[in-house]
Amino acid sequence: MRSATSLQVVGITGVGEVRAGDDLAGLLVDALHAQRASLVDGDVLAVSSKVVSKARGLTAPLAEREAVIAAQSVRTVAARRTPAGLASVVQSAAGPVMAAAGVDASNVADGTVLLLPADADAEARSLRAGLRELTGADVGVVVTDTAGRAWREGQTDFALGVAGLAVLDDLRGELDASGRPMSVTARAIADEVAATADLVKGKTDGVPAALIRGLAARVGADDGPGARSLLRPAAADWFRLGHVEAVRAAIGATAVDAPPVVPGTPAERLARVADVATAGGPGRCLVKDDGAGPALHLSADDAFELGALAQRVVAALWTEDLEGTLTRSGGQEAVVRVAPVR
Repeated sequence: MRSATSLQVVGITGVGEVRAGDDLAGLLVDALHAQRASLVDGDVLAVSSKVVSKARGLTAPLAEREAVIAAQSVRTVAARRTPAGLASVVQSAAGPVMAAAGVDASNVADGTVLLLPADADAEARSLRAGLRELTGADVGVVVTDTAGRAWREGQTDFALGVAGLAVLDDLRGELDASGRPMSVTARAIADEVAATADLVKGKTDGVPAALIRGLAARVGADDGPGARSLLRPAAADWFRLGHVEAVRAAIGATAVDAPPVVPGTPAERLARVADVATAGGPGRCLVKDDGAGPALHLSADDAFELGALAQRVVAALWTEDLEGTLTRSGGQEAVVRVAPVR
């Protein structure tokens, strides 16, 4: 399918504060009419999950935020301690991997947090049906939210829920401009729509939705597979854990407290290495400064245990961006001196 050669993207203003029980479809249609605009077949409406959640009354007390995040988390991908508490990236109950399971304290009533809808695709389908009933137009709906990217700074909006819009443009097997078959190219259309809409929605301007015109070829009569179909299955997910969490899981040290965002002094970093290494099996590991700087002093009951401990230490060093040189110091003892990883 050919790409659209032009798009019109318009922020929908004047929606006002959305409250529990509000008819979100009606609010959006009224706001469009106030802008002297209306929906036509093939339009796409991108709507912030925040107003969807507000209309559904998905709030909780701010004091219960940590418990709410835990309840909204399927599994932890990575976690770090900060001065404000534990920061975590988790697979959310809503589906995507997100910071704090998408539980949000911004732009909400004082003393509360906002939860993501449990089934954003169902919310998109419901909103689409409401818009069709009010306007007669067959449109696509994208419920959007914001997330960071593992390899890049900053955040961007993505599709949390979708109805009536093709979510993926799978070009695998087709020929590129040079006549070569494409083997991996599959454009995430729904995510591209969400990110485009965010350019006019913003985060602080009170513009919770955007109208996108020019994608009629990608709007279908049925609701489609939804945004959940974009989630990678576990077998295809190469990045199910953060690098610290992956090492700790591999050596059996998942119960050790999450490391801090700021690494701290060399001695503090080595102390965490010792905790992780000894949590994963037998042996003793102490941080000592013998005049040449802090080092790890290992001891065990036999040579086998010492060797296993040394391997756990080498792995744990990597989680602190350190590498070490091990020297046997006699009997079942060894010393590991470290340097930053280059």
